[in-house]
Amino acid sequence: MLFLFKIEFIFILLFLKLIEISLVLYKMIDENIQLLIVPGLGGSDENHWQSYWLKKYENSIRVIQDDWNAPQLDNWLSKLNDTIQKLETPTILVAHSLAVSLVAHWDTLYNNSNIKGTLLVAPADVDSEKYTPDVVRNFAPMPLKKISIPAIVVASENDPYGSIERAKYFAKKWNSDFVNIGLKGHINSESNLEYWEEGQLILKRLLDII
Repeated sequence: MLFLFKIEFIFILLFLKLIEISLVLYKMIDENIQLLIVPGLGGSDENHWQSYWLKKYENSIRVIQDDWNAPQLDNWLSKLNDTIQKLETPTILVAHSLAVSLVAHWDTLYNNSNIKGTLLVAPADVDSEKYTPDVVRNFAPMPLKKISIPAIVVASENDPYGSIERAKYFAKKWNSDFVNIGLKGHINSESNLEYWEEGQLILKRLLDII
């Protein structure tokens, strides 16, 4: 009897979580909010949660860079800013890995009233030769100025591109909320997250505070 009760309880929790995730889409539609997906080094392939979100949320668009494998800060900033300046609706930036530093750089130089918040996932530590390749060093130093819009930093305890301690440090400097999601690697395609339901719940949390 107790076993059946536990099973029913688990199903109820899963059902409630699905409802909460569905509310993300409804809230975005109701408030006419779109997502701007900002991939990092290498772009985000079809197995990346960013690509899944791009498919799920019809009101989402993606930044396109000239060269995903040889990033140059000035060029990437220009592409990001050009995309942002064309926006006509309230937008949340959804950045992953190297794109987290890109968004931090953008925020120190530009602003746009349509940008309402940002989700900063798995920040690659561009200052560290231990964690990141030389090809991203031109994004260093990582901007540490307070980010001007509501932000949530999401990090993993076993990210090969940055320590959890540094992610917490960045979040503190940026005056951002911080979420530790445990052992999820670089929170990328290799993490096999697909639609990344946990991330959608964090997105809802951001939507609730903007």
